[in-house]
Amino acid sequence: MAATINKEKEVISDMFDSISPRYDFLNHILSMGIDVGWRKKALSQLKDTRPERILDVATGTGDFAIQALTLKPAKVTGIDISNGMLDVGKEKVKKKNLEHKIELMYGDSEHMPFEDNSFDAVTVAFGVRNFEHLDMGLKEMHRVIRPGGKAVVLEFSNPKRFPVKQIFGLYCNTIMPWIGKKVSRHATAYSYLPKSVREFPEGQAFLDVLSNAGFRSVKRIPVTFGIATIYLGEKH
Repeated sequence: MAATINKEKEVISDMFDSISPRYDFLNHILSMGIDVGWRKKALSQLKDTRPERILDVATGTGDFAIQALTLKPAKVTGIDISNGMLDVGKEKVKKKNLEHKIELMYGDSEHMPFEDNSFDAVTVAFGVRNFEHLDMGLKEMHRVIRPGGKAVVLEFSNPKRFPVKQIFGLYCNTIMPWIGKKVSRHATAYSYLPKSVREFPEGQAFLDVLSNAGFRSVKRIPVTFGIATIYLGEKH
């Protein structure tokens, strides 16, 4: 494991390593497939820029990287600190014969192995809440995007309206951890999810963090009654 990974990141990496064999199955079951539509809408925000080079941060098993091919880029690069998740993703890419289009590699969001202005767009789906230092990760994303390029972040939110707030709270805090524990056989992985969602600086607070990282023209698009939010930022 890379020298840049400290103890806290190693814990997160090990957790995702352990659930990687069942991650895709659980993800689609627990989200009831809605996450595919969220990703599609998030990627549609990049159509006007026609990105040739896309970086997918915290790529996991590569679902967002694969879906990003709908934009017809020349290449998509995905990075993650979980080798277990990357192994699943690489096998998926190989089976789809997409190795000439997608490269999945080990990489830390806070210390990316890329030159300045290397990508036309950077995407993150359900990964920024796992950044140990959110500001550092976003500044790195800003650094590797070319001027005129965009960042698209898709992340869970906490719904505010009745009864969605109450239903989502029950599902996230009780039902999801129980199903996740039974299927993944990991005691805490799916209890970590609602905790990380609660602690994430969502809404305007996250737009402020994006602005502080250097992004401009920031905005947010809530989806499915505020269960998730698409965040956008540009590098001027």
